[in-house]
Amino acid sequence: MDINWLRDFTCLARTLNFTRAAEERNITQSAFSRRIKSLENWLGVPLIQRSSYPVQLSEAGQQFLPVAQAMIADLTDIRQTLRAQEQGRTAFQRIAVLHTISVNYLSRRIAEFEDTIPNLRVRIYSDNLRTCCQLLSEGTCDFLLYYKHKDVQPVFEEEQFARKDIGTEQMLPVALTQTARDQSWDLDGSSRTPIPYLGYDPSSFLGSVVDQTIGSRTPPLSLCYMDALTEAIKRRLLAGSGMAWLPESVVAEELASGQVTRIGGPEWQAELTLSLFCSLDRLDKTGMQVWDAL
Repeated sequence: MDINWLRDFTCLARTLNFTRAAEERNITQSAFSRRIKSLENWLGVPLIQRSSYPVQLSEAGQQFLPVAQAMIADLTDIRQTLRAQEQGRTAFQRIAVLHTISVNYLSRRIAEFEDTIPNLRVRIYSDNLRTCCQLLSEGTCDFLLYYKHKDVQPVFEEEQFARKDIGTEQMLPVALTQTARDQSWDLDGSSRTPIPYLGYDPSSFLGSVVDQTIGSRTPPLSLCYMDALTEAIKRRLLAGSGMAWLPESVVAEELASGQVTRIGGPEWQAELTLSLFCSLDRLDKTGMQVWDAL
């Protein structure tokens, strides 16, 4: 038995698609299919009905899914506990978080907790939304901190976890003030020339949010740069390379100083909700303090 077989199976049970599941697990589809088959051979029963599209869990697969999820969580928990005991230390509080939130919010909050939560030890997994959701679902992390948006669907079973909404912030269309003034940049169509646009990778969460915000409208944008990292896009923006949608917390200081300005009204903004997820019954005493403090 290989724990990766269990993780593969739970991913496939969620996506019901071999190709997508293999992509999420970062292996080839042929290797992914072999590992699912190996799990079925080990159990001695088929877990997947491959004749339908999308594929479905067999009756045995439906029975085995909660067992697999529990096994992954229990093995991950006991590994962390045993390692902590061996080192004579408090276990790490493991948090999966979007990179943007880690840089602009979580690092500051963790610093605050160090004075109020004794023996706090934190391990941060900073990655894209899909990977972060997978880490929580598999039990690799205790907490998931990410943005929610009304028009972007989650990529994990939210109802399986406790949820706490911490706050909201706006995604703003912004540009370097001097450049925007010199070029008369305006999303409502009065710009003299197309506005250079610094965009997110379309597969990223923030990329999906911006796509939904633009919708069927056709602002005068000319895509000139694409990146999955907000901080990289911000650096290009501050160099005067174009406009971008950025979370307000990312450019709060620049907006306050006047270095950066908005180039569109409220109809071009998108509201993000900062949400925290966890399995309360799996948290230790320190974990509950973190949950209460955030």
